Amino acid sequence: MSYRLLARLEVDEGKLERARRGLGRFLLATDVLDREALPAGEVLKRYKDQGRTVERGFRFLKDPLFFSGSAFLKRPEGVMALGMVMALALLVYALGEWALRRGLAETGSSLPDQKGKPTQRPTLRWVFGLFIWVRLVELEGRPLVLNLAPHHETAVRLLGAGRYYLLE
Repeated sequence: MSYRLLARLEVDEGKLERARRGLGRFLLATDVLDREALPAGEVLKRYKDQGRTVERGFRFLKDPLFFSGSAFLKRPEGVMALGMVMALALLVYALGEWALRRGLAETGSSLPDQKGKPTQRPTLRWVFGLFIWVRLVELEGRPLVLNLAPHHETAVRLLGAGRYYLLE
């Protein structure tokens, strides 16, 4: 027994246009008024590229582990000060992640990702998590670092923290 289906596709332009009109929109604004200097496509590209810059760093504010709801600031100066501290911390974090990724690329090294596969683009948050079981103990008066694997040493060297973990 066999079956055969013969079909023809037709597009209802009226329904398609009504569906397009119902789609959501968002506005992007710029202070560059010359459309030739900054075309609409470039504005959209730059907006989407923000996901790889500072904007991505503020995702942690939505993380329930951050406890952002527990910060009670009464004066505007306190809010501004906290914002400045957070912006500086995010800058340091972004620079550390950039330096680590650049070092991994330049040396051809990699670190394990969440699935154990090698990556040259780890997040700094993930790298910090890799060190959860690394311990500094003192044995007979001498410092000793426990559970330090080769990928830990790679990260430590690239971040310039060798004197703390490798006891150099």
